[in-house]
Amino acid sequence: MAERKNHRNTWQFVLKLVAWMILNASFFYFEDLYSSRRVINNLSNGLNLFLTSSILFSIARYVVITWYNKRHENRDVRGNFVLGINRLTAVLNTSVGIIAIMLALGIDPLNFITSLTIVAMAIAVIFREYITNMISGLFIMFSDQLSVGDRVKVGEYRGRIVDITLSALIIQDEEDDMVMVPNNTVFTSPMVNFSAHRSSLFSVKFELPLHTAVEIDKLEETIQKTLLNHPYLTGEDDLHLKVVEIGKDYVKYKMEMHATSSSSRLHRQLENEVLREVLKFERTSKEI
Repeated sequence: MAERKNHRNTWQFVLKLVAWMILNASFFYFEDLYSSRRVINNLSNGLNLFLTSSILFSIARYVVITWYNKRHENRDVRGNFVLGINRLTAVLNTSVGIIAIMLALGIDPLNFITSLTIVAMAIAVIFREYITNMISGLFIMFSDQLSVGDRVKVGEYRGRIVDITLSALIIQDEEDDMVMVPNNTVFTSPMVNFSAHRSSLFSVKFELPLHTAVEIDKLEETIQKTLLNHPYLTGEDDLHLKVVEIGKDYVKYKMEMHATSSSSRLHRQLENEVLREVLKFERTSKEI
């Protein structure tokens, strides 16, 4: 997927470069045409501005990303620097594209902006949320606090980050639903990043009806037998159930253990094995 995208970007750059060369050659060979036709001259100036800027942005983007990857090739790097550079390049291309359209229509961008100061202020107020979201998104992309693939909890939402855009953080929750959390919410809400400091230690939490507490030793023994000599556990833990909370008609438990890896997928697999034993125990307790 990444190779296909890089191949497409290369072809886009080559096409823009060829178009720029043809356009600039036409300025030399068809100078009289551009001088006599104002509309064509404006269109060519706008197109030339966009192509020149886009080519320079592409070169700068390639140089910066190559330098960054070379500098961090032997390190375990977090963050989304490359993603941030790509988004920033898109914003710059869009901004220059708008200016190029103005030039193509014969509008002086500087005079247009200064003559619409009040309107510009009104637009800024109307799009304030989007602008702040975009700035927040750039801060997230260039920081090392969050990265695509991290398991996070933002407010009431919990899941894996699948993308970071200029407007929102896209999280895939445990039910495989895509949740778009505005970037401003990420900054203003309590957030937990479960992947920031990966550890082989994890815990399995669950709750059972209060009446099953008298036979919890049987469940503990069953889980211990299931996990005994497990290939994905270090074998250093006692695997005892700990009471976390006692409610009116329930008891919350947890069991801590060390896996052989800090992989979130492996932790979930081990958690599922434990929870299956819990479900069997609960079903047996109901039958009794």
